[in-house]
Amino acid sequence: MNPYIQLAIEEAKKGIQAGKGGPFGAVIVKDDQILSKACNEVLSSNDPTAHAEVLAIRRASEKLQTFDLSGCVIYTTGEPCPMCLASIIWANIKEVYFAASAKEAAKIGFRDDLIYRHLRGEELILKVKEIQNEGILTLYQEYKKQNKLVY
Repeated sequence: MNPYIQLAIEEAKKGIQAGKGGPFGAVIVKDDQILSKACNEVLSSNDPTAHAEVLAIRRASEKLQTFDLSGCVIYTTGEPCPMCLASIIWANIKEVYFAASAKEAAKIGFRDDLIYRHLRGEELILKVKEIQNEGILTLYQEYKKQNKLVY
């Protein structure tokens, strides 16, 4: 077994035993060095975004003092949910390895697969609608004029 996947599984086990959250762990590695590891902390923090992958990204970014984790690899116990997958993309991580699919997580009650179906337009679970407002376009243009960093 991959040692980083094994470490992610160990993190998930610790999290479950501590009552932090579900069976999810993540490890971020760069150049064969472990930058961060995390378990799911949704239950202990009452934060629905406290997924292992997001927490591992936050910790790696803090350690490296950058939002750009190019060159890093993430290993997770489960296929990243859409939120985590988007976070991985925003962090510029280009490699993801996972041990169990979203379909496996669905078998024990997790909704990752439902969210993927919503995103594919197969099953709508929420209403999303744009409200036109000129003020936001002005705000965007102000940001652009200041030559602020786009990430």
